[in-house]
Amino acid sequence: MKDQLNSNNKPLYRIPDLFTGLANLVSGESTRHGGVSSGPYNSLNLGGSTLDNPDNVAENNRRFFESLGIPLSQVAKSHQVHGSEILVVTQAGRFDGYDALITNVPAVQLSVTIADCTPILIFDPVKKAVAAVHAGWRGTVQQIVLKTVKLLQETYGSNPADCLAFVGTCIDACSFEVGEEVAENFQSDYKSRDEQTGKFFVDLKAANRSQLIEAGVKPENIEVSPYSTVIHNEDYFSYRKEKGLTGRLLATIGIKE
Repeated sequence: MKDQLNSNNKPLYRIPDLFTGLANLVSGESTRHGGVSSGPYNSLNLGGSTLDNPDNVAENNRRFFESLGIPLSQVAKSHQVHGSEILVVTQAGRFDGYDALITNVPAVQLSVTIADCTPILIFDPVKKAVAAVHAGWRGTVQQIVLKTVKLLQETYGSNPADCLAFVGTCIDACSFEVGEEVAENFQSDYKSRDEQTGKFFVDLKAANRSQLIEAGVKPENIEVSPYSTVIHNEDYFSYRKEKGLTGRLLATIGIKE
């Protein structure tokens, strides 16, 4: 991933290598650096569902999207509910109840917020369509990524073999400890068990990558973030590590006019 640094020489956001240099494609995954928020939200909190000062969140969003060359009027977001509903976006705006967004409309910048869940960004360079997915463990179990690729096919005629996909920064497999009631929803390939504690650990990145491959995306066209919200907490917000009192990251993708 390619770092875009702020004035303090910290990464403001990172661009997936897979998307770097593609004409008219705008993508990025934010870090926690470069904003105006303080305390547990220090500093680039991009989530409006926190108790942070709304003016700070608004300024953080302005800074982040300005650094990408995107006016806020072009941004499409949804209040996420950890489900598997997908919205076909035809114009920018704020929506409710969707955990994935797709569009082929230029100058509409799709965005999802995260703080441990998995962001997935998809680009079809042939049909000029994009998708942004928020996959928590529930959304992963409900196969939201697989459903999103299928909807790209149905809506825009996308061929999954043409698509490029990025599985973004989230909680890592060695940090995502869950009980049996959660683990039982995952195949054995995506979980391990600590024999001493009886607790399970789930690999959300691997599970969502497999859904992309099952949908027809070529393995060589998939990039997986090397970062973890927990292990690399100095650069990323983690809801679990920071016990719920933290900011939100943002992953975004769109096509310029």
